[in-house]
Amino acid sequence: MSYTNFKIETDADGIALVTWDMPEKSMNVITPEVMEELDAIIDETAADPAIKGVVITSGKPSFSGGADLSMIKSMFTLQAEEKAKDPAHAAQKLFDLVGRLSRLFRKLETCGKPWVSAINGTCMGGAFELSLACHGRIASNSKAVKIALPEVKVGIFPGAGGTQRVPRLTNTQDALQMMTTGSSLTAARAKAMGLVHEAVDPDKLIDAAKAMIKNGLKPVQPWDEKGFKLPGGGIWTPASAQLWPAASAILRRETYGNYPGAIAILKCVYEGLQVPFDTALKIEQRYFTEVLQTTEAFSMIRSLFISMQELGKGARRPAGVPKAELKKVGVVGAGFMGASIAYVTAAAGIPVTLIDRDMEAAEKGKAHSAGLVKDSIGKGRLTKEEGEALLSRITPSAVYDDLSDAGLVIEAVFEDRQVKKEVIEKVEAVIAEDAIFASNTSTLPITGLAQNSRRPDQFIGIHFFSPVEKMMLTEVILGKETGERALATALDYVAAVKKTPIVVNDTRGFYVNRCVFRYIHEAYDMLIEGIPPAMIENAAKMAGMPVGPLSLNDEVAIDLSQKILKATVADLGEEAVDPEHMALIDKMVGVLDRRGRKNGKGFYEYPAKPAKKYLWPGLKELYPQKDAGNIDVEVLKQRFLVTIALEAARTVEEGIVTDPREADVGSILGFGFAPFTGGALSYIDGMGAKGFVELCKKLAKDHGDHFKPTPLLREMAEQGETFYGRFDPYGEAQKAA
Repeated sequence: MSYTNFKIETDADGIALVTWDMPEKSMNVITPEVMEELDAIIDETAADPAIKGVVITSGKPSFSGGADLSMIKSMFTLQAEEKAKDPAHAAQKLFDLVGRLSRLFRKLETCGKPWVSAINGTCMGGAFELSLACHGRIASNSKAVKIALPEVKVGIFPGAGGTQRVPRLTNTQDALQMMTTGSSLTAARAKAMGLVHEAVDPDKLIDAAKAMIKNGLKPVQPWDEKGFKLPGGGIWTPASAQLWPAASAILRRETYGNYPGAIAILKCVYEGLQVPFDTALKIEQRYFTEVLQTTEAFSMIRSLFISMQELGKGARRPAGVPKAELKKVGVVGAGFMGASIAYVTAAAGIPVTLIDRDMEAAEKGKAHSAGLVKDSIGKGRLTKEEGEALLSRITPSAVYDDLSDAGLVIEAVFEDRQVKKEVIEKVEAVIAEDAIFASNTSTLPITGLAQNSRRPDQFIGIHFFSPVEKMMLTEVILGKETGERALATALDYVAAVKKTPIVVNDTRGFYVNRCVFRYIHEAYDMLIEGIPPAMIENAAKMAGMPVGPLSLNDEVAIDLSQKILKATVADLGEEAVDPEHMALIDKMVGVLDRRGRKNGKGFYEYPAKPAKKYLWPGLKELYPQKDAGNIDVEVLKQRFLVTIALEAARTVEEGIVTDPREADVGSILGFGFAPFTGGALSYIDGMGAKGFVELCKKLAKDHGDHFKPTPLLREMAEQGETFYGRFDPYGEAQKAA
């Protein structure tokens, strides 16, 4: 029998090699068609007496990234359709659907023939659950191998047997840590945990997998054998009595109960390890069905899985514009940001010329990359040869003529209009007529900067976030005259350096910084009200933010906040800034010289390592303090999330952000907006515009007019609309999906 996605070859020893190689896809993914074909292959190989065992591997550089987007979408589509048609039986139908993959893997491991998974490259999610169902697992020891069950990162959990097989192969503590963090394992670490049997050289992978079968691999899983004992003992042991209370407490500390998928992992493992395996799979299936019906799972999957992939693949790229083949990129400004931009460009294989005022400054910028390379080599992420090749692609220079053959030039100089004007003029005097100029400004409007250009249609903003090598987001900013080719080139470049882009129209602070400073300014309000600083920071983290607003302000620098406030006053007038905010920041910077982490004192104190930072005790002396017992923490949490979501809604109303996917992904990747909500607009949609408007009105009454709902939100509340409905990124034809 022939298959579309698999190829089967049986050798003289009776071992069938099943190669998963989906046509016209760069990576294998699990689809309904793949499941049907795998089902048939299990039947075919089990029924053929000439076949002694099966090795499954990939014909691509990676094994598989797991489930396909369309399959994930179909679960939510079915759920919505069934709830509308037959709400009483909708959950049962979803339960049956989500159990399909789990049943398939159970069929594989009980088919009577030994199966071995030969893992090369990435093996994640459902693909690793497939491997876990095999009786043997061999992994390539290449550094390209990444083994993970990362589902918790997108709001769900390993629901095709992962929560039951992993803790039956390794100790419970390691199993819980792997699944609740979604962290990747190397082949060596997976072997040490007992999740793979061997790690071998890439060219020996298939031979080693076949050898397992030749050496008498049992076609029976350990948990299906009589007398099976759990690694480290069962649930009712002294060790477990210590583990489970601690595991629950740690999860609560890390997630504040905001992630149903993470909580479900603990429940699945705790309950599943007390019952027979088939019953345990039903428990997992039940919890997976329950989690899939949560707002958190829907929103997180949409933003962090579907939208991120769509944006990363160029959802906003203009159609019909040829792909930019960047043979060289120029970066002007070899300070921290410019040097980091040069690093990620060189890491993407693109030669880069790094320009500064003199060779000493330019060489210092390259030295920053050398430090990053040294660190990566030390951590095994790069070989010495790869590091040397990366650095060879960075050419420091003080001569603007060296940019003459660059297809794209990015300026990352000081945030001063005059300084940038001089750079723009110098660059445009030497670059080719078809080259694109980009500014990495974080605050200055692109349209204003483009007035210094003689070709504003080729002028665009590419705003990176610090640290560039770690932050996944990049804002691409359109000036009023930016053309489609400039946009396409910017998006092609961002894709090349492996960042996720959002495209925004021009405004002060663009999208991310507008939202970030709403978050920080709400903390200023709370300080001025006398709310204890520790409550401010902890409430923000309880709301789902990765760091408190005061800590974040220290990182971006308090004197930068001062500069932004002063620039706002200069451009828009005194009424554009809260005078109490200005007084607070002027005192912190001008009187107390507390500028943030960079000078070792800000809202926090930064003692010498290994001591950890702590809130500056003098902070509570600045304003009379309220009694913490009389402060509603839930309201503090609401204030943080609502003020950010309101600003995101304003950017949509003003036409700054035109695609809700970008508002959501940008808010999460840009500054960590409570990922469990799916992003700033999904937070509103998940609550419903009507509920959100009512909450805004209440907060406005108690905490200030900046919480008043916008006209757009009031209109959406009246009409029962959502952002994804009103500003549908897919078009009318796909609204139902």
